[in-house]
Amino acid sequence: MAGFPIDLKQFKKLKLDPANPKLTPEQKSTLLANIQLLRDAIVLFTATGAVRGVSGHTGGAYDTVPEVCILLALFEGSADKFVDIVFDEAGHRVATQYILAALDGSIPAEHLLHYREANAKLPGHPELGLTPGVKFSSGRLGHMWPLVNGIALANRDKTVFCLGSDGSQQEGNDAEAARLAVAQRLNVKLLLDDNDVTIAGHPSEYLKGYDLTRTMEGHGLKVVPSIVGHPGPAAVVVKRVMAPGIPDIEGSTHGHDVIPVKSAIKYLEKRGLSSFASIYNDIKPNPSPFHYIGSSKELGANRVVFGEAVNKVLDKLSKEEAAKKVMVIDSDLEGSTGLKVIHQKHPEVFIPSGIMERGNFSAAAGFGFAPDKFGVFSTFSAFLEMLISEITMARLNNCNVLSHFSHSGVDEMADNTCHFGKLTIDSGVNNMFADNGLSDVQSFLYFPADPSQMVAIVERVFFERGLRFIFSTRSKVPWILKEDGTRFFEGNYKFVPGKDDTILEGKAGYVVTFGEMLYRSLDAVLRCRQEGLDVGLINKSCLNVVDEETIKKIGRSPFVLVVESLNHKTGLGSKFGTWLLERQLTPKYGYIGTTKEGCGGLWEQIPYQNLDPQSIIAKIKQLSQ
Repeated sequence: MAGFPIDLKQFKKLKLDPANPKLTPEQKSTLLANIQLLRDAIVLFTATGAVRGVSGHTGGAYDTVPEVCILLALFEGSADKFVDIVFDEAGHRVATQYILAALDGSIPAEHLLHYREANAKLPGHPELGLTPGVKFSSGRLGHMWPLVNGIALANRDKTVFCLGSDGSQQEGNDAEAARLAVAQRLNVKLLLDDNDVTIAGHPSEYLKGYDLTRTMEGHGLKVVPSIVGHPGPAAVVVKRVMAPGIPDIEGSTHGHDVIPVKSAIKYLEKRGLSSFASIYNDIKPNPSPFHYIGSSKELGANRVVFGEAVNKVLDKLSKEEAAKKVMVIDSDLEGSTGLKVIHQKHPEVFIPSGIMERGNFSAAAGFGFAPDKFGVFSTFSAFLEMLISEITMARLNNCNVLSHFSHSGVDEMADNTCHFGKLTIDSGVNNMFADNGLSDVQSFLYFPADPSQMVAIVERVFFERGLRFIFSTRSKVPWILKEDGTRFFEGNYKFVPGKDDTILEGKAGYVVTFGEMLYRSLDAVLRCRQEGLDVGLINKSCLNVVDEETIKKIGRSPFVLVVESLNHKTGLGSKFGTWLLERQLTPKYGYIGTTKEGCGGLWEQIPYQNLDPQSIIAKIKQLSQ
């Protein structure tokens, strides 16, 4: 690939004195030129994510370039007065950190053209220690300001800056951080991008009454135009539209995502940089080389099918009955977790809400406090970690909540490690994290293998009492097929909670798996059987309940191998061996799962973790010896 077409050496270092807030004409000219240069570069290289099909985020990083350029000039002019790191609560604005790494020479500028590409070390959120020049990890909204408070406590003689937004300030962590900053008079300065755009819509519409300035002032912070010279914690609220000056996406929720290539080309043409657009011709998506047997060529998105399955349940009720009996609450991810179709078809049950997972889950639990009412909640699996206390209180109050956690595991997670769902249903202390009650209560954890099983599970468990958790991946999955080519989880199939599915009987040993690893394991098992190794396959879609009949059958076979994309240290595999021993079952035993931080990209995450069919086959052969 050719070099980076925009010459970042045109960026001129500027020194600003915080004691002199008025810019000279020359300083203003330099600052404006630097802002334009970096905005052009961000549009140019983030669009490569659209070309590769790995997605990304353009608007947020593009928006906040003015603040970033001003901070760089302050650091240059008075390094001893500031912690010279541009902390950012919004990890998806990672393009900012990558452009800064290129400016300081930590990475070559041309490497920016590999944005979010697998193994390029430019994932969807900044990761300290992975990308040269990146100075902190970020990615979960509301998690950076509390950390910055601690950095301010460790550097009381310096000012610490943190970029934020109207989205990140919806998280409860930031309310706690605000109170500490005010109480300790920390020299923390917030630059808040108030563009009224989040993933699912506009806060002014779905969260009426929420006002960023009044929120900050209510916590005791000063909201002032000039925060640098203000003693103690202060914030500046920057009102602007999302992606100003970018065709097609200005002011739109689409600005949150990666810029479409056509829009990037329009922008470059408008800027007189049309010749640079040719770089996109040299970039191609990297398709998966794997061809699986035992499953369909057609793919379905389980995370979307969840919402369609809920609609099937609601369709059987009148609008009045549905509104009285069911409440579905969103946390600004309805398009990503399947709730959008419910919003469209059954608005009578739908509550659009903000980036407030703890409060929203508890609201769903409160709605389901009565025996005949049921709350539905959904977010990304990575964020389940934030909800453990709320889940406990919902359980203690006998609440009825059906939770859908999408983006589980690692498959197609270009957002990378901070968004991995590998830790979300398992923990070393609590048996599978969400099931954190005692032995006298049961919360079912379901991980459907394909769209048909997703429908079967939702329809079966929707109106069951208590807490139920359903997991899905970001990636699409094929339908599992029987030996005659028909779909396994259709026809006469009936889902039974706690019951494992025997996909294939075997005499040589068994593979136990679930979710998106079933079709990969099926491919591996079928190829072993072609070589004369009679391996069986079990789909354990109910993760935390032992099927006594099945475990006795497989435990008496020569070996058992658990295959999963959850955390190798604390996932199903770490429990299943104990379940076998408790029943005096002693086959050869092994398990494989996610063991290391991600590599970026999409399908590449699976072979990177040694979870591809060939790796499964190698483990099967090892255990069968």
